[in-house]
Amino acid sequence: MVNLLMKFYDINSGDIKIDGVSTKELTRENIHGLFTMVLQDTWLFNGTVKENIVYNRKNVADETVIDVCKTVGINHFIKTLPRGYDSNLSDNDSVSSGQRQLLTIARGMIEDSPFLILDEATSNVDTRTEELVQKAMDKLMVGKTSFIIAHRLSTIKNADLILVMNHGNIIEQGNHEELMEKGGFYADLYNSQFQM
Repeated sequence: MVNLLMKFYDINSGDIKIDGVSTKELTRENIHGLFTMVLQDTWLFNGTVKENIVYNRKNVADETVIDVCKTVGINHFIKTLPRGYDSNLSDNDSVSSGQRQLLTIARGMIEDSPFLILDEATSNVDTRTEELVQKAMDKLMVGKTSFIIAHRLSTIKNADLILVMNHGNIIEQGNHEELMEKGGFYADLYNSQFQM
């Protein structure tokens, strides 16, 4: 679905519209400019913390970066680094997977696109860190249309609409309460994840 939405594949039939405009009329670059993606595999490049968060955005004030990092819950960690926001990061540094994910979420907040795709954004973190990442993702999603791809169902419990897919087909849809009441595939999966 995301590949169709992002125009990685052309649509054979039907149509996808964004604010009433067919994606057939938009370039791939136009569509990509509307979306922020936070992926399962986080990445940091050689550069400072601030450069990693701002990425290729121009004229982002230091105060904006700090405010975003406070919102996400990564500011305290950054302040413990030798040069704070000016500390250099690389893939060899001892930045935990949770901290990487929070930095990636901060990058997404700076990007501030109207649409958001979260692809398994909590899958590489432990349960304790997942709560921090989940709170940060909740803040990132405010005011956006968000598409969340998740196997950890705790991350989608509050979604307005959940599409349950199996082997590439949508087999159930509804919100969490509706799907739990149905007692189908979603309910079985949810209950298996939260059994003591």
